[in-house]
Amino acid sequence: MNLLQSFQENIANEHLFSPENRLLLAVSGGLDSAVLCELLHRAGFDYTIAHCNFRLRGDESDRDEAFVRELGRRYGREVLVQRFDTGKYAAERRLSVQSAARELRYEWFRQIISGWGRGGLILTAHHLDDNIETMVMNFFRGTGLSGLRGMLPRQENLVRPLLFAGRSQLLRFAEESRLSWVEDSSNESDKYTRNFFRHQVLPMVERAYPATLENLADNLRRFREIEAVYQDAVGRQKKMLLERRGNELHIPVLKLKKAAPLFTLLHELFSPYGFTAGQTSGIAALLDSSSGKYICSASHRLLKDRRWLILSPLGNTEPEMVVIEQGRTLVDYPGGTLQLEWLPEAPGRPSPDSAVAMLDSRYIGFPLLLRRWRPGDYFYPLGMRKKKKLARFFIDQKLSLAEKEKIWVLEMNRKIVWIVGRRIDDRFKITDATRQALRITVLKRTVDGSAH
Repeated sequence: MNLLQSFQENIANEHLFSPENRLLLAVSGGLDSAVLCELLHRAGFDYTIAHCNFRLRGDESDRDEAFVRELGRRYGREVLVQRFDTGKYAAERRLSVQSAARELRYEWFRQIISGWGRGGLILTAHHLDDNIETMVMNFFRGTGLSGLRGMLPRQENLVRPLLFAGRSQLLRFAEESRLSWVEDSSNESDKYTRNFFRHQVLPMVERAYPATLENLADNLRRFREIEAVYQDAVGRQKKMLLERRGNELHIPVLKLKKAAPLFTLLHELFSPYGFTAGQTSGIAALLDSSSGKYICSASHRLLKDRRWLILSPLGNTEPEMVVIEQGRTLVDYPGGTLQLEWLPEAPGRPSPDSAVAMLDSRYIGFPLLLRRWRPGDYFYPLGMRKKKKLARFFIDQKLSLAEKEKIWVLEMNRKIVWIVGRRIDDRFKITDATRQALRITVLKRTVDGSAH
């Protein structure tokens, strides 16, 4: 079977793209991208060429740009070129030159196809040898199955249609087709990790195991299939464990502790939210910690709340939840400030002021959670024996949408104690048997922002 036929079958079998898709082809001018240009041309696909000039190799970078422009004229394709100050970008962000170039390249590509509307795809010329190198590097770097299965033929709008073919196949096709291409001198330098593996590590292993590349290619296929089974199992666990409430995820601690293998599952549950493999032990420790303990990633906080772990996003937005530990007397939150006071003797009757909650201290345990209300919340309104959804309560109170958006609730052990500034839950009211009370007051803010 010739390379063109294999190429077309791979596109169909992997469902990579169709003539309806608009294709942006990343072309460096090297062998791989030159072959991909020719294959797309012969297969009858329309595409636009994109070339990045990273200005890292002086005249050689400009030579590559000129070659790609000529390639576009030869195939009758539009050529888009972007020049980057890659060295400056890398220095400002403390990145390696390779990482900086990767960020710049893909950010530019995505900007282009975002202006095309639906159906825009980015095509790169990564091939089988690249994927083998990626797998081996990931193995030594230390990754999960997603690293060992290497690059995928398609990930969202990024497509790699040459992963089925080795470099020797591409070279043979290029020579038979009398294609021209340019060589990147940096590919000969072993100071880059990939080149070190390409020139040193893999050839050394091949001396001991001559079929190394074929065996590793088989491993790529096996690991990809294994990962599919693995992700299916993890997906079922996630469905059983993750309970979404607004923009938070709630995970039952007891059920999670029984899951096996625990550390692997913890990594899979929380790595999508920025938690690293190194934080897995800390997450496991949360399961047996006291309420109020938490651990953060760059984007999320994972909080222990008695029998639950609560995952919520961080950011510059107002917090969705405030943990109130025992001993705090003033608590600031976006809705104002709460003042907590322990009264040595129970008052004769509740305060008529809705900004004051008078609670029987016998039924209060810390930490308390102060959070925004959520659809599905319910409580037992003061004076009533039956529970009521907060949404229904707000309708009865004739609250506007704007007023409802400002509502916070005080929660203890997943029971709502008080709709702040509105009404307490009947289960926490003071009675004739009350000996000590907790008084919580919403303090008013003055013009300068202080509370009183």
